[in-house]
Amino acid sequence: MATTICFIIWAVFITDSVWTRTVRQVYEVHDLEDWTAQDLDCPRECFCPPSFPTALYCENRGLKEIPAIPSRIWYLYLENNLIETIPEKPFENATQLRWINLNKNKITNYGIEKGALSQLKKLLFLFLEDNELEEVPSPLPRSLEQLQLARNKVSRIPQGTFSNLENLTLLDLQHNKLLDNAFQRDTFKGLKNLMQLNMAKNALRNMPPRLPANTMQLFLDNNSIEGIPENYFNVIPKVAFLRLNHNKLSDAGLPSSGFDVSSILDLQLSHNQLTKVPRINAHLQHLHLDHNKIKNVNVSVICPTPTTRPADQDSFSYGPHLSYLRLDGNEIKPPIPMDLMTCFRLLQTVII
Repeated sequence: MATTICFIIWAVFITDSVWTRTVRQVYEVHDLEDWTAQDLDCPRECFCPPSFPTALYCENRGLKEIPAIPSRIWYLYLENNLIETIPEKPFENATQLRWINLNKNKITNYGIEKGALSQLKKLLFLFLEDNELEEVPSPLPRSLEQLQLARNKVSRIPQGTFSNLENLTLLDLQHNKLLDNAFQRDTFKGLKNLMQLNMAKNALRNMPPRLPANTMQLFLDNNSIEGIPENYFNVIPKVAFLRLNHNKLSDAGLPSSGFDVSSILDLQLSHNQLTKVPRINAHLQHLHLDHNKIKNVNVSVICPTPTTRPADQDSFSYGPHLSYLRLDGNEIKPPIPMDLMTCFRLLQTVII
């Protein structure tokens, strides 16, 4: 109990320290005494809060054009307007921008002036969700860390688009129109620090090729993927969260080693066409297999023992390491074998 209380106090202290430091950094950018003079440069279509002098709020105002952005602005909110273009001129003085939210507008690729975005040398977060983009915009600033392009019409990724985005850690391309032919072997070249890649809700039939080596979270739900190439995961040795729900995976489409990948902690294969539990690694913690066509469960896969453990798995494989297993919506019929019931009791959560 004492340990828990100490941990809570420590966590509160750390959180408060980070918050205090963040607030201090914001207000150190501009002295509040200068605010009255700066108030004159606030675009009349927008709101410039005195308590947050580095932010500019222009959302939900029916704007058709981006107003001139003052040089002091770090955070720009332009979502839910009628903006169709991103010209260079409004950003001429906005050299400090870190965050731009242009979600829910009518922006097309033809409407983005070349250099309008790449000139923003300190930009970290760019939100362009729910627009009319047909390809990933380019060029983009090298500083960018997150690129959010969900719910557009993206079907193309021009060659070299990501070649200079070495700082990008998150790329969200979900709910677009990507086909397999959108990718070349070097499409993702340059994304040295990418950790999360989301391409759910597209029209892929194959796994995307040559993913960045540092990818930790790969989301490919709601595609039409039928198989996974042999040794596919060798290229992404750090992948920990893998989502392939709502695809067309079958037993024949899996590599011979299944998902025996030591880095994977959370594996989601719901709503596919599997008839048996694929081979998994002992480090796996969460396994989603609901709504497949599984009739029987091999207890040695879920709860390996010294006698059932595959010979090429190390000693860590002894005993169950899963904490969550979902098997509902399959074709498993009672009675469940006693050894399997014993195995299930060793897990924290089993849904069947």
